[in-house]
Amino acid sequence: MHASRLSRRHAVPAAAVVLLLLVVGGRFVAREPAPAAPAPARLERDAEARRPQLLVHVVGAVRRPGLYRLRDGSRIADAVRRAGGATPKADVALVNLAAPVADGTQVVVPARGPAASAAARASGGAAAGPIHLNSATVEQLDELPGVGPVTAEKIVAYREKHGGFTSVDELDAVPGIGPARLEELRELVAP
Repeated sequence: MHASRLSRRHAVPAAAVVLLLLVVGGRFVAREPAPAAPAPARLERDAEARRPQLLVHVVGAVRRPGLYRLRDGSRIADAVRRAGGATPKADVALVNLAAPVADGTQVVVPARGPAASAAARASGGAAAGPIHLNSATVEQLDELPGVGPVTAEKIVAYREKHGGFTSVDELDAVPGIGPARLEELRELVAP
C-alpha cells in the first residue's frame, strides 16, 4: 500500500509537468511565423527588373545573332556577350566594346577579311574598320573625312534624339552631310 501512494504522489506532479509541456509546445507550434524580411539579393533583382530595358540587334560574327533586351546602361560588350560572344572569325578590335548601347542600336561585329581591309584603305589607314554610328564617340566621328567636330556633334545629337541609326542613309538627315558626303562615308561607317 505504501508503494501505490508513492506512485500516485509522483504521478500527479508528473502529469502536471507533461500537461505544462503540451500547453507550451502547442503554443509554440500554433504560433504564426514572423514574416521574413526579403533577402538583399531578391531586392536587387526586383530593382533590376524595374529598370528600363533596351532592345538591341546584334549581327555579324557572333554565335547567336538576333534581338536582345539589355538593362539601361549596358555596353556593347554586354550585347556581344548576350549574343553568345564573338566567333573565332570576328575582328573584335574593330568594335568599341566599352561604348554605351542606345535603344534600337544595331551592334555589328565584323569578321576578319577583305571588307575590313577595304574600309581601312579607303580611310587612308586611319581606321581599322567601319565606324559604328550608334556607338562612336565624337572624337571617332571627327576622324572621318569631311566630318569635323561640329558635324560629329550633330551626328551624336541625331542618334540621341532618334534612338540611333538604322541605316547609313539616315546620315543625309544630319545637317552638314549632303549626298556627296554621304557617298564618301558610305563604306567607312555602319549603323
